[in-house]
Amino acid sequence: MVFPWVLCCLLLISNTLWVLKILLMKKDLEGLAAEFRDYLERETNSPLTIPTRDRHIRKIAAEINSGLRNLRRLRHRYMNGDRELKEAVTNISHDLRTPITAIYGYIDLLEHEEDTETVKFYIGQIQNRTDCLRQLTEELFRYSVIVSSWQGVCEETVLNRILEESLLACYGEFAQKGIEPVIEITEVPVRCRIDRPAFDRIVSNILSNVLKYSDGDLWVGLDADGTIHFTNYAKNLTPVMVERLFDRFYTVETGRNSTGLGLSIARTLTERIDGKIEAVYTDGKLTISLRFQGENR
Repeated sequence: MVFPWVLCCLLLISNTLWVLKILLMKKDLEGLAAEFRDYLERETNSPLTIPTRDRHIRKIAAEINSGLRNLRRLRHRYMNGDRELKEAVTNISHDLRTPITAIYGYIDLLEHEEDTETVKFYIGQIQNRTDCLRQLTEELFRYSVIVSSWQGVCEETVLNRILEESLLACYGEFAQKGIEPVIEITEVPVRCRIDRPAFDRIVSNILSNVLKYSDGDLWVGLDADGTIHFTNYAKNLTPVMVERLFDRFYTVETGRNSTGLGLSIARTLTERIDGKIEAVYTDGKLTISLRFQGENR
């Protein structure tokens, strides 16, 4: 009769120990999770330390520390490489400006000399290529500034109004190309927080793309949810080309004097002010859409 009671006591003690062990493991895991969250917030180089003797928990902590060390090393490598690339682009842009300025000076002197039609033709070609080079260096410089040190200030504004003003600023260029934009802007005021210089730059770059690839038309619309659409026929484009329009330095054959940075800059600025940009090509029409978080959404 004694044996069953002894067995019951042993089982009770064993279960109690297991429960205590599970509770201690739970506490250790909660401590590990809390320290990991703190590590992510502080971005410290110190390893995770858990005051526990449980070899399983210590093994988990060791594996996490190993992964964090690898992640930290890769992150530093990426940051160093990205910083070096930005510095290189900025330095190249700056170095190219000086000789380009000198070339323009010599061209100006030559234009005032008596010369033949052939010399004038060659001067024109030189000036055309120099214009392209200057445009490229300016875009490189702007791009390097935007991706490395741009700090915008977002303020509450009415998207309807600033879109109209941005379109009006480009009216002269459209008139020269014989393009009469069709504009449909919602009458509902779309209020959102946005950086005005960044927005103007984004719209300007998109419209510059329209001037390059449009077949002579443009439709611009603003929805009440804060989405802006720029649509035009572009028969020389393909879906494959459109997928790469936002890639740095990507140009298509129909885009003369193109640096391949305009839409890349537009995408970078859009993302910096918490917006979204995308391009879709359907039935010969290119549509670039901008989405901003308006209060009406």
